[in-house]
Amino acid sequence: MRIDVLGVGFDNLTMDEAVAEGLRLTESQGTHYVVTPNPEIVELCRENLAAKIAVNEADLVLADGIGVVKGAAMLGTPLKGRVPGIEFAAGLMAGLAANGKTLYLLGAKPGVAQQAAQRLQATYPGLVIAGTHDGYFKDDAAVAEEIRKTGADVVFVCLGAPKQELWMKKFGPATGAHLLCGLGGSLDVFAGVVERAPKFWSDHGLEWFYRLCREPRRIGRMMKLPLFLVHVQQEKRKK
Repeated sequence: MRIDVLGVGFDNLTMDEAVAEGLRLTESQGTHYVVTPNPEIVELCRENLAAKIAVNEADLVLADGIGVVKGAAMLGTPLKGRVPGIEFAAGLMAGLAANGKTLYLLGAKPGVAQQAAQRLQATYPGLVIAGTHDGYFKDDAAVAEEIRKTGADVVFVCLGAPKQELWMKKFGPATGAHLLCGLGGSLDVFAGVVERAPKFWSDHGLEWFYRLCREPRRIGRMMKLPLFLVHVQQEKRKK
């Protein structure tokens, strides 16, 4: 049973449980997809019905942001903890490498996915990258077909929200992959183009503030966090 936070249902899993479920889905028949909403994406879902449907129909909905965890607690329905998409992906890749599964990287600027592939193969010995494609494309069906031809088991879809969620819902089955994961800007981190917040910041739920300090232009997007908390308070009063 999922925990509802402003209309988005989150799976109440620890990181280990989420990774185990992700790996199970790679062995399952059909195509499945994972989304990793933070407060910004929850707010987006409040305004965009198609995005909300795509997020809630995912096989796994993981609480990426500390704000989601705090919001769930404020509503009296606590989650076990935060499950950052990039850490979920790391656990998944370790399992893929151990089980001989293949991974396709989709998204980011030209050249970034290839750079990420090289670094990831060095980090996870045995990990097979089936192929890569940047996020600057217009023919969705052609990209899905290209992925299908590689026979990739898993696809990291890093196109930003809500494009990646809508893309996975509509074109996921055409890729032939067992599992697709919407991971936002993760390829930039995997490629070393963007530095992730140091452990102290992430452990204390301040990764968002670290990124804001490094990238002040994100202030507009970051304003979604206080708005999210206002909406949580309003929802709490209704209860």
